[in-house]
Amino acid sequence: RPRQGNRKYAYKWGGAEWVFVNQGNLAAFKKNPETYAPLFAACGAYALTDGFATSGNPFIFAIVGKKLIFFHSEVNRFLFLVNDRQLLKDAKANAQKTGCVPNR
Repeated sequence: RPRQGNRKYAYKWGGAEWVFVNQGNLAAFKKNPETYAPLFAACGAYALTDGFATSGNPFIFAIVGKKLIFFHSEVNRFLFLVNDRQLLKDAKANAQKTGCVPNR
């Protein structure tokens, strides 16, 4: 579950500031941020399947293919997971044009 971080463990990556609970989590993220960062730069994955960018909620998430994915609502998460293989392809196809990719 998400937990509130401590500002002394803050790090800027991908156009955002990431705040961690402890030094260990910060170090792991710094070493390989793409492993831990949410796919689609925290946009809601289900809306992306139709080409729309919505903000994802860090409390409404799923791990799909070893990637953290956020959703705008619990209904969107359910609808996405019912057909996650196809919808993941659709969301990936729309991510760049909607700006739902991390800034490098």
